[in-house]
Amino acid sequence: MPLESQKIVMPSADKRWRMVDNAMRKHGYRPDALIESLHAVQELFGFLDDVSLRFVATALKLPMSKVYGVATFYHFFTLKPKGQHTCVVCMGTACYIKGAQNILDRIEKDHGVKPGETTADNKLSVLTARCIGSCGLAPAVVLDGTMIGKVTPDQMAEKICGCVKQ
Repeated sequence: MPLESQKIVMPSADKRWRMVDNAMRKHGYRPDALIESLHAVQELFGFLDDVSLRFVATALKLPMSKVYGVATFYHFFTLKPKGQHTCVVCMGTACYIKGAQNILDRIEKDHGVKPGETTADNKLSVLTARCIGSCGLAPAVVLDGTMIGKVTPDQMAEKICGCVKQ
C-alpha cells in the first residue's frame, strides 16, 4: 500500500524517517514486517522511543500494545539510547561463581550505573548476558565488542576508565 493512501505523517523532517518508511514499504506495510521495521528504526536511530514505536504502529496498522510488546520481548531492542561504550558482563554459572557480581558491584561503585542503565553523560552502558559462551575464561566481559576473560574487578575498572576517558 503506497504511503499516500495511508496518510502516514513522518515524525520529523529527519531523513532517517524516510528510510524507515522505505523499509516498511518494501514489506508492503504488512503487520508481519514488525520486527524488520523495528530493526530498521533501531539501526538508524540507535534505540526505540515512544515516537518511533507509534510511527511503526500507525504505518503497519498495529495496536501500540503489540508493537511495545515485541520491542520489550526481544533483548536486541532497546528503549533507551546506548552509551558511547558498552560493557556486557556474563552472568552464566561459571562467570557468576568466578566473580561476575563483584565486577558489576565495582562498576556500580565507580560509575553509578546498574545493569541495564547508562551513565548520565552517556559514556557507558552496562548490560548483562546469561552466557557468552566463554566459560573457560570466566569471569568474562565484553567491552565495546572485545571479549576479556579471567578479569578481576580492578582490571575491569582500569579498562573501563581507559575507554571512558577517551
